[in-house]
Amino acid sequence: MAQSPNMLLNTLPAKTFAAIEPHLKTVELVHGEVLGEAGDSITRVYFPHSGVISLVVELSVGDMIETAMVGRDGALNISSALDGKVSLNKAIVQLAGAASTIDVDQLRKIVREFDAFRSLLIRHEQVLFAQSQQSAACNASHSVEARMCRWLLRMRDLAAAADLMLTQEFLAQMLGVRRPSVSLVANTLQKAGLIKYRRGNIRLLDIAGLNDGSCECYGTVKAHYDRMLAG
Repeated sequence: MAQSPNMLLNTLPAKTFAAIEPHLKTVELVHGEVLGEAGDSITRVYFPHSGVISLVVELSVGDMIETAMVGRDGALNISSALDGKVSLNKAIVQLAGAASTIDVDQLRKIVREFDAFRSLLIRHEQVLFAQSQQSAACNASHSVEARMCRWLLRMRDLAAAADLMLTQEFLAQMLGVRRPSVSLVANTLQKAGLIKYRRGNIRLLDIAGLNDGSCECYGTVKAHYDRMLAG
């Protein structure tokens, strides 16, 4: 098996990883960095080692809402390696880290050579689409508190850390709600001993409690990724 900080790459057979490894370049993911705009022609694919990338939709009134997260259990821009289409979302680094990146044309060559790799990437895109669908259903049906618990748990999984460098304003944007709503929920969770919040930082204190407060969407998305990585 492969040896990579990215869980998706780490599932590859040794022969497949040996074909892709010489073409991988490690880059820093800088907080707030825009990795692509909707409609852009994509030239590189990213396999995060750490950090989190948000796929967001920007509305004409200036609002921005997250449709999916990409982290160490996935990749960004895989669809371009499969069919050459442009980006459908804006991709922005919400939590700093690092990633392996590869030229999209080079990845296409490797995908054509290894059918099992192509199948894995197709499954990844299906899981990413399912995550977007789940986010849409969650935003429409569940309370802000349940959604915030779900979001924080997913962030923890991807960051592999309980300390998250986040502002309430950014969290409100990602959840598609007003900042006062996030402030109220953060205060409630802090009083319950589930988190500790200070300006620009949220520490998760009680994972079991956050699980209890989360909606079903966290477990559903996690199960999709677990099945994909298990093959």
